[in-house]
Amino acid sequence: MLWGCRRMEELPGAFGSSASFALRLGQTVFSTASLLFMCLDVDFYSYTAFCYLVTVMGLVIPWSITLLVVDGYSVFVKCLPLQQRLVMIIFLGDMILSYLSLAAACSTASVTDLLLDADRSYCPANLCGRYQLSAAMAFLSWFLSSASCLFNFWLFPSL
Repeated sequence: MLWGCRRMEELPGAFGSSASFALRLGQTVFSTASLLFMCLDVDFYSYTAFCYLVTVMGLVIPWSITLLVVDGYSVFVKCLPLQQRLVMIIFLGDMILSYLSLAAACSTASVTDLLLDADRSYCPANLCGRYQLSAAMAFLSWFLSSASCLFNFWLFPSL
């Protein structure tokens, strides 16, 4: 190791590796898809759970894109100075956004299920289908975010 640079194969999946780049790319794609599926309809604002999902995905997307760029730089330059404070900030950000994403996905899925069970007049089939797709994409984004959080948690003690 030179000057705090770690080789990418030492800690697969942790911040600065190609696996982390793939996790961030997937997280960006799924959170963007969730936001787009929800925003295709202008009536999403009438339900608090749907507004919550839009807000959380609006936070996840810039976080993921920023770390995607940093991971991409690290993969191509093959060196990223890993500092304990930086990894702790990324770990905490991932953990907080992971919890928020899970809460938003669960609330969206449950409200959509409730609307489908209540009556078709509240939510036509094609509209509820979009809401279900949005919730599914949010669950996939949460899964990748929590995986990234765990990988960075495992990285932290080795610094």
